[in-house]
Amino acid sequence: MAAVAVRPIKSVVRGSKMMEGAGVRICRTLGTPALRNLDPFLMLDELKMPAHEASAGFPNHPHRGFETCSIMLSGKMEHKDSMGNEGVIGPGGVQWMTAGRGIIHSEMPVVTSGQLHGFQLWINLPAKDKMCKPRYQDLQADDIPVAEKDGASVRVMAGSSLGVAGPIKLRNPGLLLDVRLAPGAKLAQHVPEAWNGFAYVYEGKGRIGDKSAQPEHAYVLHNEGDTVQATAGEEGLKFLLICGQPIGEPIKQHGPFVMNTDAEIQQAFRDYQSGVLQRAEDNPWKDDEEL
Repeated sequence: MAAVAVRPIKSVVRGSKMMEGAGVRICRTLGTPALRNLDPFLMLDELKMPAHEASAGFPNHPHRGFETCSIMLSGKMEHKDSMGNEGVIGPGGVQWMTAGRGIIHSEMPVVTSGQLHGFQLWINLPAKDKMCKPRYQDLQADDIPVAEKDGASVRVMAGSSLGVAGPIKLRNPGLLLDVRLAPGAKLAQHVPEAWNGFAYVYEGKGRIGDKSAQPEHAYVLHNEGDTVQATAGEEGLKFLLICGQPIGEPIKQHGPFVMNTDAEIQQAFRDYQSGVLQRAEDNPWKDDEEL
């Protein structure tokens, strides 16, 4: 049996508190001056607050050229595009949105009581897919398989863990896991050596790779080694493990648009200003384009 090559931690990024949308507090790690991007990932925000404080939500805004992944742990979020297409993800649900050639949508809390806790990840698209048809993949908690072994419980959203495969269809190979370790439990997760990746801790303490882990910190993996190892402390450990194959193309980002050139960014703004960013015939919830 080949020896396990555990990936060390290359850097640790402490979350930065800021306001987004119509005044919603978030904690951002990826997408800050400390870590501008990690190909193919562009941004990770954690939203954790009483639902009534987030009622203003994220009103209509445009996207082009990348994908977003919204993960809800508690609370409900409604997504509605400018053509009236809509969907709601509840506690434990996940929504993967491919903005592609253009979408204008809003993201609004559905409930005003209890805790709203979730994440939004931005993922780049390769040039060949930046102008593809927009698409949503809405998955509720029951749609997400759970792999369990020796005190480790892994919600497998994309990729595979402990022999279980996730349901999200990816355009770029990757791995998206919600890992929950009981006190003292361990997980050894295979990740291809060529992939970039990081772990974001949202609850508990323990160790990831060769570093102590605590909430609101991202632990960026070194590229050496093919195994991510985590161990929970006395209170358990919960984290997202996010890994993907680098695209290796120029990234030109201006607010809600992520393209390869400045000219493409300028075109995105012109399309938005002239009202043609999202095409009337594009229903993102209708799966009529093969990945």
